[in-house]
Amino acid sequence: MRRLRTFMAWPAARRRLMLEALFFLAWARFLKALPFKRIAPKLGRPMSETPHVHDLPAERVVRSISEAVRVMSCHTFWESKCLVQALAAKKMLERRSMDSTLYLGTAKDKQGNLIAHAWLRSGPVYLTGGGERRMFTTVAVFGKDYSTEKIEGERHEPSARA
Repeated sequence: MRRLRTFMAWPAARRRLMLEALFFLAWARFLKALPFKRIAPKLGRPMSETPHVHDLPAERVVRSISEAVRVMSCHTFWESKCLVQALAAKKMLERRSMDSTLYLGTAKDKQGNLIAHAWLRSGPVYLTGGGERRMFTTVAVFGKDYSTEKIEGERHEPSARA
């Protein structure tokens, strides 16, 4: 009951963002159950990174999405670890036509077992999993750059005068 009162005390915009994060965490958990080859084409351009810069208003949005995903992932009854968080945050950025780069990495744990990690970056901000990224060797990168997609789309659209 206390959590609900705390949630209701937040401003409406923050509540909406938190609910959006919760929705996309559930969506991402479903995606994680699918074979990776089915979701990989939707993650962005393989082995491509987006720019490491963006303006201050965009950075505020990115940081608020990061916080929403982090907070709500602690309150799900399903597993919401690194890949689920990265996919959820990526989808929230896509809804706002904001660039992002998803990284997948591997490492060995103390017992010598292979472990995996996912993290997401937009501009200079690591939204999810950034703290642990240096312990992993990057094996895949998927960049979704909306400024490039708009330019490429304009080049391939047929002219209205033709």
